[in-house]
Amino acid sequence: MARWKNGPGTLHGAQLGIPLEIAASYRARARGLLGRDGIEGALLLTPASGVHTFRMRFAIDVAYLSRDFTVLAVRTMRPGRLGRPRLRARHVLEAEAGAMARWGLRAGLRLDVEPTG
Repeated sequence: MARWKNGPGTLHGAQLGIPLEIAASYRARARGLLGRDGIEGALLLTPASGVHTFRMRFAIDVAYLSRDFTVLAVRTMRPGRLGRPRLRARHVLEAEAGAMARWGLRAGLRLDVEPTG
């Protein structure tokens, strides 16, 4: 099992080279996208199986990922919502609403995460 660290990365899947921010510590996962007005690219929460959008300023797309980064489900969540945890999810990917559709992310797609820095 890979030991993830906070920091930048790149997400590869249906579209290549999506900028990624990895949140692996409890503090980074808890902070997530709170207090931000948007995000360039995506945020990977690991380990995680669910998210909420309380106190968020914008709607987000959420992709639940298995241990091997296969997309289990993709949902759009408005601010003030509690997402159900997914039993097989090991990672959660967040992006601005509409981004995942533009990137072609869908259930069954296998992603690759490349930490940088």
